[in-house]
Amino acid sequence: MGAHESMEHAEHAEHASGSNKKIALLIAVLALFLAISETLGKGAQTESISKNVEAANLWAFFQAKSIRRTVVVTAAEQGKLTLAAADEAQKPAVQKQIDDWTKTAQRYRSEPETGEGTEQLADKAKQAEHARDEATAKYHHFELASAAFQIGIVLASATIITGMIALAYVGGALTIAGLFMTALGLWWPHLLHLH
Repeated sequence: MGAHESMEHAEHAEHASGSNKKIALLIAVLALFLAISETLGKGAQTESISKNVEAANLWAFFQAKSIRRTVVVTAAEQGKLTLAAADEAQKPAVQKQIDDWTKTAQRYRSEPETGEGTEQLADKAKQAEHARDEATAKYHHFELASAAFQIGIVLASATIITGMIALAYVGGALTIAGLFMTALGLWWPHLLHLH
């Protein structure tokens, strides 16, 4: 092997080494973005589960209050029938019981001071469902971003082995796609419907 061939071989090796450093940097950046999207995804998934449990608990409380209200309204209606048949001495006591049941039924329906009337419970449950849906939409975007970053890492790694630089460009494009999906998850989770 002549000096000229040795020089060409060294230049080629140096060029390949510089290219591999760039690919390694791409892989490191992809790994960083993957870690971020995975962390955001886990947080969104936890939030979604938490809000789903909260909504279910609120709806169960709503149902319990609705059943109690129905029982009290039924008792008040029955009391009205009893009032009609009661003698004059019993009428004030029966009327007082009907009034108490009616007030209780109204309190079960709306109790703004405690937030535990059926109207307030339904509003809270709907808010929890909305927060759950928001977190779920974010989670789907972060999962897609993670997949893009993972595939990008595989393709960039394959570039080092195969020398096919086109794979690195596809990995770079997947980085951009992953960043786009992460941004959607953070700021516009309902822009695309991914359910």
